[in-house]
Amino acid sequence: MKSANQLLVLAVGVGLGVVGSMFFGGPGNSLHARPNDRFEDYVMCTGACALNPRSPSDGVWLLDYKAGRLLGTVIDRAQGRITGWAEVDLTSEFDVSTKPNVHFLMTTGMIAAGQAALYVAETSSGKFGVYTLGPDPSTQNGVVIRRHDLSSFRRRAGS
Repeated sequence: MKSANQLLVLAVGVGLGVVGSMFFGGPGNSLHARPNDRFEDYVMCTGACALNPRSPSDGVWLLDYKAGRLLGTVIDRAQGRITGWAEVDLTSEFDVSTKPNVHFLMTTGMIAAGQAALYVAETSSGKFGVYTLGPDPSTQNGVVIRRHDLSSFRRRAGS
């Protein structure tokens, strides 16, 4: 009899705990993984890079937006090393000078299995570019940044 009473008290306690948490507990906190971060004049993003279709790699993008430099590299999974840096001069790509009022934004998105694209926008010029990292055919283990498109998201005055 004592055992049955203990089980009943336990069941009532668990039931009250569930009901109480439904009424008094707020929505659960959710964790959102972000593939990019920024600090002062730098922005960093990551995304998949298909150097070898059998072994996906992680690509890393680093943008120094005051100097207008976009750097990209791939982490070699087998050796755990950086394969070398590729660079693009965004001041000439976006036709902006390196001045305090340039404002670059960037993020990655998946365009194919194991391959991410980098989307770069510069708000003062209104230009938007799409880039990927890939193997550099002129070197054994290097990477190259390929620009796929560059367009404007803002209409010019008088257009």
